[in-house]
Amino acid sequence: MLFDGINNSMIFSVVSLVYMLFFSIYFVMKKKIKSIELFLFKGLIIINLISLIMECLIVVFIMNDYPLINMILKLFNVCIFSYVSLIGLYSYITLKKKEKINKTNKIYIVYSIFNIISVLLLILLPVHLNNVKYMQYSYGPSVNYLFFCIGGLIILMTTVLCINIKKIEKRKFLPIFLLIILLSINTIVQYIWPNILLVNSIFSLVTFMMYHTVENPDVKMLEEVTLAKEQADKANAAKTDFLSNMSHEIRTPLNAIVGFSQNLYEEDIPDTAKDQVKDIITASNNLLELVNGILDISKIEANKLEIINDEYSFKRVFDELCSLAHARMGDKDLILKTQYDESIPKVLYGDKLRVKQVILNILTNSIKYTKKGFVEFKISSIIKDDICRLIISVEDSGIGIKQENIEKLFTKFQRFEEKNSTIEGTGLGLAITKKLVELMNGQIIVQSVYGQGSKFTIALDQRIINNPTIDLEADDKITLDSETYDLTGKKVLVVDDNNLNLKVASKLLSKYNLTIELVSSGRECLDKIKSGATYDLVLLDDMMPKMSGVETLGELKKIEGYNIPTVILTANAIAGMREKYLRDGFDDYLAKPIDKGELNKVLKEFVMKN
Repeated sequence: MLFDGINNSMIFSVVSLVYMLFFSIYFVMKKKIKSIELFLFKGLIIINLISLIMECLIVVFIMNDYPLINMILKLFNVCIFSYVSLIGLYSYITLKKKEKINKTNKIYIVYSIFNIISVLLLILLPVHLNNVKYMQYSYGPSVNYLFFCIGGLIILMTTVLCINIKKIEKRKFLPIFLLIILLSINTIVQYIWPNILLVNSIFSLVTFMMYHTVENPDVKMLEEVTLAKEQADKANAAKTDFLSNMSHEIRTPLNAIVGFSQNLYEEDIPDTAKDQVKDIITASNNLLELVNGILDISKIEANKLEIINDEYSFKRVFDELCSLAHARMGDKDLILKTQYDESIPKVLYGDKLRVKQVILNILTNSIKYTKKGFVEFKISSIIKDDICRLIISVEDSGIGIKQENIEKLFTKFQRFEEKNSTIEGTGLGLAITKKLVELMNGQIIVQSVYGQGSKFTIALDQRIINNPTIDLEADDKITLDSETYDLTGKKVLVVDDNNLNLKVASKLLSKYNLTIELVSSGRECLDKIKSGATYDLVLLDDMMPKMSGVETLGELKKIEGYNIPTVILTANAIAGMREKYLRDGFDDYLAKPIDKGELNKVLKEFVMKN
């Protein structure tokens, strides 16, 4: 049975036209984001609508035998060509991900010339109409040229997409693949039944699919969120780099101030001068805490502060915290009460440094705001299976906190009382504490009565280690003390590009009766080792010109037989740097300003044992 081509095909065209009209109204009313892809998509909608209207007009003109039928057929051919051509341009721009069309681009020039010539030929070349009942269709040079152009564009698009198959975004190009397949099928159908017109319905289907790749609101929202996140990440990275450099620049002079002050304090000087030197050391430590606090909060905000879990002795941490709390109380009329739950396992698994930092922040805060009375530091536990929940409480008889101010405690740069402006601090400690507790999946609770005191309670889950790998006896022997040991006969090489830092290191190490050699670059260090010089320890700065400490260590490792303990000595003391340097191959880590206790630990570990 023969199909009444135009009349039967018109059912698809009319349905497509109605749908596209509603779709166009919806599209126009919807809020859109400006982009070249969206601009081309608008063009496809307009061409598709015009083409559908032309198709309906063709039927009317044929039925009434109007003389303008030939011109309508030619304009219809121009619409079909324009749609496929615009799809080709869309594919090219999407593939290249260009935001603007460069009018001087050779491809664009060739594309424009090809389109102008093709439109002129489609209009100028003759077109004929076969108006026999049941076999109504157009033919002639204009129609043949249209088939030639569409076939060429399909072959070109297919070739380009196949060549760039690994680069293309499948979601965006799915409608184009569908168009290629359906147009190829339509060509075969029309070759057999030239009176079947399905091309406009195909265009409507493809246009609908493209909407979900170009203008889908959820996709656009996701792209905007992704872009905003990328911009925020870049801003955070820039801020982190700035703070890292700031840390290094501040720590370098601080190293000299603290180092020389500590040495001066140990000299035989008048008591008045000793008190002044002690004040210098205290002020330097306060500045150092401020730098550390800013760096920590920036790392937390940038989601780059890592919780690094390992085995540790909690009793050891408790003893250190008690010592530090006593030191911070100074001459205050305070009693420090401490209580430790003996049932807590000897070895736990968690981030020892962060646990210690959290508790020390709370202890320091209580001591700071308590003029007289007591500070009570207690640790109890709840053990279930292989988890030990530490219940850490710090209670004081200090000034207390108003109920309306409790919520402000953990806000950056907030202080308990503005009238206490003489109390040192920035208000960063508690903000960092809360963030760290949350990173370790813990909880912190505050109870306070204004004028009577406060109580901070922290709950942290730590895993129990039944078969520890750490040596508890050796760990107990390494104390962060301020003693000086006689290391006569031992040799240490210090590498730093800053002469002031070399003087500080030399002054600190000279009290141990070490043989000290100083060099100011990684190249000099390499020359010393290559010339056969031997040392018991190498203290190596990182941020040096021409060759950094990490690069220098890499070259040292290439020297056959090199096994000298090498410790990084750096002002780059932001969170996570210790772990990074250990991964880089260093044996240990010393931050500037050099802490006497940490220096003793390194010397005991690598010099006294040899």
